[in-house]
Amino acid sequence: MAKRKVTSAGQPAAEPNRRSLRLQKPEDGATSPAAELSKEVKIDMSTAISEPPVKKSRTGRQQSRPRAAGRSSEEPKANGSNPAVTSSSVTDKKDDGERNYWLMKAEPESRLENGVDVKFSIDDLKAKTEPEPWDGIRAYAARNNLRSMKKGDLAFFYHSNCKEPGIVGTMEIVQEHSPDLSAHDPKAPYYDPKSKPSDPKWSVVHVKFRSKFAVPIGLKELKEMGAPGKPLENMQMLKQSRLSVSKVSASEWEYIMGLVEQKAS
Repeated sequence: MAKRKVTSAGQPAAEPNRRSLRLQKPEDGATSPAAELSKEVKIDMSTAISEPPVKKSRTGRQQSRPRAAGRSSEEPKANGSNPAVTSSSVTDKKDDGERNYWLMKAEPESRLENGVDVKFSIDDLKAKTEPEPWDGIRAYAARNNLRSMKKGDLAFFYHSNCKEPGIVGTMEIVQEHSPDLSAHDPKAPYYDPKSKPSDPKWSVVHVKFRSKFAVPIGLKELKEMGAPGKPLENMQMLKQSRLSVSKVSASEWEYIMGLVEQKAS
């Protein structure tokens, strides 16, 4: 049996005063460090900023909100500041040598498709306050043209399937292609059961209004300029009349814009 250490006087030595391993209970009125930390990290959820509601696209289907171009809102700048994204960062202009041109058709007169009115005119686009998803494309050639578009490209707005078809204005591509969510909605006008969210077949780009022509360039005039030897003889829209999204060469764009200026003067 182990013996206790004794002093020279023969009395047992006092045991050393050991510190308790248990957390000490705070005195009345005092606050523990854990409680202080809890107060510091507590967030008042009543002051949280709510996300504005997502608006519907031109075919009535809700689309995911387009992201602003440039730096993400969650990514801080090098100097630590994070200012709001300006409109100039959404519509950065391209040099003429880097920009491509297109023609995109929409129907300005009411027509029901799967119980939904698909009417969409140049005035409807002009009234939009946010980039508009150009959805409902269900032809592979037109879809491939959508997927070839780059941010900053320009496109003619063409009124189709109406009394006076023709080019009525211009718009800009402000967001490149992403999956067309309307294809997965059974209530959407152009629902496609073969397109799955895990493997989407169709795409959408987002556009922004640029201009409305004082005098449209009608289909009859375009066909006249598309005759052999004329400036528009190779224009894709005239060669593939059923194509809803078609390419426009730089020379074709310049020629048509020249006609627009002549008619406006």
